[in-house]
Amino acid sequence: MEINSGDTAWVLASAALVLFMTPGLAIFYGGMVRVKSALNMMMMSFAAIGVTTIIWVLYGYSLAFGKSNGGLIGNLDHIGLSNTLDQVTGAEGHQIPVLAFAMFQLTFAIITVALLSGAIADRTKYSSWVLFVGVWITLVYIPVAHWAFASQSGSGGWIVDKLGALDFAGGTVVEINSGAAALALALVLGKRDGFRKDPMRPHNMPLVLLGAGMLWFGWFGFNAGSALSAGSLAATAMINTQIASAAASMSWVLYEKRRDGKATTLGVASGAIAGAVVITPACGFINPIGALILGLIAGVAASYAVSRKYKFGYDDSLDVVGVHGVSGIIGMLGIGVLATVTVNAAGRDGLVAGGGSALLMDQVVAIVVVAAFSFCATWLIAKAISATVGFRAFKDDELTGLDTVYHAESAYDITGNSNRY
Repeated sequence: MEINSGDTAWVLASAALVLFMTPGLAIFYGGMVRVKSALNMMMMSFAAIGVTTIIWVLYGYSLAFGKSNGGLIGNLDHIGLSNTLDQVTGAEGHQIPVLAFAMFQLTFAIITVALLSGAIADRTKYSSWVLFVGVWITLVYIPVAHWAFASQSGSGGWIVDKLGALDFAGGTVVEINSGAAALALALVLGKRDGFRKDPMRPHNMPLVLLGAGMLWFGWFGFNAGSALSAGSLAATAMINTQIASAAASMSWVLYEKRRDGKATTLGVASGAIAGAVVITPACGFINPIGALILGLIAGVAASYAVSRKYKFGYDDSLDVVGVHGVSGIIGMLGIGVLATVTVNAAGRDGLVAGGGSALLMDQVVAIVVVAAFSFCATWLIAKAISATVGFRAFKDDELTGLDTVYHAESAYDITGNSNRY
């Protein structure tokens, strides 16, 4: 057993970067909601950190990455992170401690469930959210992570080892999973009181931009860290992440300038996130020009998708479906078109590289199954919580503001503040 110290250092640093993304998400989301629920929005992200970490230690890592049972779920060999101390994982010459890998993957689980809070902002019982985090991580995130991430020499998760679909850093596990789940939550909890009647603008755009910047920074660990080594593949993933994020931020604001007459700070922030999302599954399989193409497409497509929630009548408060779900789908499909083994020999050639349509069809299967499973399972979980302990806040509490009701605090010490803003 010989640990590669350089690779280990990179994975540990990447884990810290990805964990940093969740406080960044808290700030991003906190600035996007009305002032009366800003702290509650942030607390939902920190609850995700706490609950998910406990579950990951007790049984989450074992079920996600333990020896596969039919490609569907792992075993219980690593309950309480047992049989992981002094163990290594990775290819010969690039081995890292299992605990470094476990920590890295934990941060993915944390931010995935934290993302869902954006779909149900301003109207969720905090205690019910904490319960939901534990149930959703167990019943939805862990199985999907096993399907797409648990590569075990052909006998692991069915998406990665049986189907052969490609997902470098979480297009299915994180993005499509969260987008589909967010839609289910928004439908079960219903619209915010005053939706489409009262102004529900972000209360603090500097916070939104700060949070977006933290997410952009952390995403380098998210994507480049998924190479699990400090080499050329990590470098490719990193520059592709920068290219796609920058391209999407610009195409989003250009599209909204043409559509609405103004280029907004919320648009540039949301566009950057959409670009990071679209490149997440593809960053280790396509070249930089491919990243540029996907980023430009994602900025326009996500901006359009976000505007459609008013037409379809669902209240995805902070646009999880449009930004993460839609961009994640585009990224997974983009692999089927733009992937090339010249970037990653462990990948497959897509349409442009002469690989035919086989990879694209496999990507479609992965997208459809993950989206359907996540939506249906989340809908059932949310319905069960609603029918038992209740999921949605009482109307009076929603109008008063969840910061005061659930946390006895306010984000700003300002007197005479309206409950509406």
